[in-house]
Amino acid sequence: MSCKGMSARIVAMFLAAAVIWMGIQLTSAQQVEESNPSVPFALAVGLELFQDNCASCHGEWGKGTDTGPPLMHGYYVRSHHGDVAFYRAIEFGSPQHHWAFGDMPPVEGLNRESAEQIVSFVRWLQAENWFE
Repeated sequence: MSCKGMSARIVAMFLAAAVIWMGIQLTSAQQVEESNPSVPFALAVGLELFQDNCASCHGEWGKGTDTGPPLMHGYYVRSHHGDVAFYRAIEFGSPQHHWAFGDMPPVEGLNRESAEQIVSFVRWLQAENWFE
């Protein structure tokens, strides 16, 4: 086989693999958007804490509401808002800076362990929605 033929074959295989991978990723993201995702058992406490303390503003699955921003957004990926930013927002609140929802008040009654559970759940949910 010539180098040109081999190069074309490698490119075609790479493109096929990329299309298959993209299809799998889109299916996963659509699954979360269209239905309740299957949350891993290890994140059940974080899910419950999120739904009890955060969902009223950020939406049941972090998609946002008319009173709070979506956490399934590029602003909230680790490289832009690390876990510590979430812990501080939970403990101290957060001034408005990306959205026009107003300042976020502190979330009363949650300790650092609870905040870590919530953030672990949110990070998993972001990954399921293709935001990492």
